[in-house]
Amino acid sequence: MRITEIRVLPVDGDEKLKAYVSIKIDDCLAIRDMKVIKGTSGYFVAMPAKKMKDGTYRDLVHPLDRSTRERLEEAVIEEYKKTCNDLLTSMDTEKAPC
Repeated sequence: MRITEIRVLPVDGDEKLKAYVSIKIDDCLAIRDMKVIKGTSGYFVAMPAKKMKDGTYRDLVHPLDRSTRERLEEAVIEEYKKTCNDLLTSMDTEKAPC
């Protein structure tokens, strides 16, 4: 599996939700609406999910093993941080959503 594209859309004004992310895998599969969340022990990636009738959420797409999840999460968080650094250098720091 090769992640061939990552698009990051930073979110402004939310304490925990930091960005929405779309990725392409091997230029043939797109996954949209992933989220970068700031948790108590750092950033993590939440997979796209659907709210069920009982109020719980269920992932629509998810990695099947730990290694794949770690590679995916590492790539997404790295791109999120790069996007934030680019925004901070090109904008007024107080107005940047990161």
